[in-house]
Amino acid sequence: MKQFGIAIVLALGLIFGACGGGNSSNSTAINGNWTATLTNPDGTTAFAFTATLSQGSGNSVGVSNFSFTDVEPCFGSAGSETGSFTLTSNVNGNPTGSYQMAIQSVNPSGNVLTLNGTLNNSTIGGTWSLVGSGCTGGGNFTVTVM
Repeated sequence: MKQFGIAIVLALGLIFGACGGGNSSNSTAINGNWTATLTNPDGTTAFAFTATLSQGSGNSVGVSNFSFTDVEPCFGSAGSETGSFTLTSNVNGNPTGSYQMAIQSVNPSGNVLTLNGTLNNSTIGGTWSLVGSGCTGGGNFTVTVM
């Protein structure tokens, strides 16, 4: 009977040990070159872009080498990009977390494209919205590692 009790304790230890890692941090989960496709509600492509993302301090994400893959009249030749990423869990080495990104036009000014989604392994998916001067819209997006 004593051996049975020891076996149960060991089995529970293995089970609960496998559940760990929910609070572990993987600051490199977002680092790399990414490509994004933003679709309209009818499934057509609204925007597409590439960018290099890097985890900054806290929840901030550095965005560099940002480029729309097509000429985009709502954003012209200049803009600013900001992002944030919160790693919420890392189960079995697969990071997940919430992701936000804002792209603001400089010329023409006043247009803001916002992405809100979730990182799941090496794909970010969610919804996007665009508000501004003459440019509005919304739909779904997918961002993947290149």
